[in-house]
Amino acid sequence: MLVDDHGMPVATGWRIPIRWDGRTETLPTGYTQATIRAVEGREQGVEPDTLVICGAIVTPSLKGRGLAGETLKALRQLAADAGWPRVIAPVRPTLKARYPLTSIEAFMRWTRQDGMALDPWIRTHQRLGARILAAAPQSQTMTGTIAEWERWTSMVFPETGCYVIPEGLSLLKLDRSADLGTYVEPNIWMQHI
Repeated sequence: MLVDDHGMPVATGWRIPIRWDGRTETLPTGYTQATIRAVEGREQGVEPDTLVICGAIVTPSLKGRGLAGETLKALRQLAADAGWPRVIAPVRPTLKARYPLTSIEAFMRWTRQDGMALDPWIRTHQRLGARILAAAPQSQTMTGTIAEWERWTSMVFPETGCYVIPEGLSLLKLDRSADLGTYVEPNIWMQHI
């Protein structure tokens, strides 16, 4: 957690340790599987060698001041202090919500004229030396009843089908006969150097 001169929290980040051999093909499928690996590894006494940055949040009124980057640097320092050679992150691209019909594989290739990623959160990681490793098309799966999804999204879902939801990176799939909504969120694996 980062605090200001008065001891007030201004940003926070969270991370988990896993064991990973550094090969793209052995990456966890995303956020959820990384969390499972961390818990199982701890239970089995497996020594971690990789820090997974799970997220970072900045006080909304303080965004744009570099606090997200400082939070990422602090998390990376934890890996260095532990002697772990690798830091990875299943990055949730903030701009992707504007393109929920676009695959994560296509979205992660989108760049600006300067060669940096189109997405600002990916760019924040890139500015700190991170590189894109792979898509994580099924990073997290969230389920709920139709009523829950209607409450969570402030929408009405009258039929079975796929829906664009606020801030969703992909579509919400609803099955009214099963009273089930399933949202599978994609992320992008990045590795900090």
